[in-house]
Amino acid sequence: MSGNDLGDFLRARRSRLDPAEMGFPGTGARRVAGLRREEVAVLAGVSVDYYARLEQGRERHPSGPVLDAIAGALRLDNDGRGHAYRLAGLAPKPAAAQEEAVSPALLRLMDGFPMAVAYVINRRLEVLASNALADALLSPLADPRDMVRALFRDPAARRLFAQWPSVARDTVAALRLAAGHDRRDPGVAALVKELLGASEDFAALWEDHGVSRLGSRIKVFDHPDVGRITLTYQAFDVQEAPGQSLLVGSAEPGSADADSLALLGSLHAVGRDGHRTDRD
Repeated sequence: MSGNDLGDFLRARRSRLDPAEMGFPGTGARRVAGLRREEVAVLAGVSVDYYARLEQGRERHPSGPVLDAIAGALRLDNDGRGHAYRLAGLAPKPAAAQEEAVSPALLRLMDGFPMAVAYVINRRLEVLASNALADALLSPLADPRDMVRALFRDPAARRLFAQWPSVARDTVAALRLAAGHDRRDPGVAALVKELLGASEDFAALWEDHGVSRLGSRIKVFDHPDVGRITLTYQAFDVQEAPGQSLLVGSAEPGSADADSLALLGSLHAVGRDGHRTDRD
């Protein structure tokens, strides 16, 4: 986070577009990848000078219609458009986060998923609570509650997540989205600063300026106890606690993945005492 977050975001997204696909073929040698500023300005219907000032941070308060036009020119999806709005100060102020305490009702609901992995995370992607099967699945990690740090600093994560590059990309995109929700959050800022210095992989993904919610995903695990497991994940916002999300991962009923997940749960059932949360 540089102090010119909106400009950095626009510039990064501009660099990812193919000029030929955007209607600018054969425009001569290009010093950098992607569209030129003047091409974005043409597509958005704004002056080149105005768009340049936005990227340079000399203009920080575009109107909604102008930002909509630029978002369209850059082909931003809903997550990207919302992120741009927040960076420009145009989005409604988010509800006060209630990110730490997980309600007893939600904990009971998670226990009602004996054949599914379930855990609650906050915007920093910290695991606040998990059911027994989630504990078993994430057990190879030194600290599965601190998921972002685990992904980039725990070697076990690269073995556990069979498709680690895609998991890492999705995680960083979700973290950048979280940073846009509250740019004053010291927890996000400290985490980003630490990982920028500790992980080249994180730094490259962060500089890509991808933004997205976790949403529906297929994740493949290589667990040391039961081998490969493929799960379908869904993410749900916890309405009574802004900033919290419930993640649920399940296997296809009757599949080898379901059998492996059941075996994993039975292997880890002995000795577990209730939920693991960051307050236990």
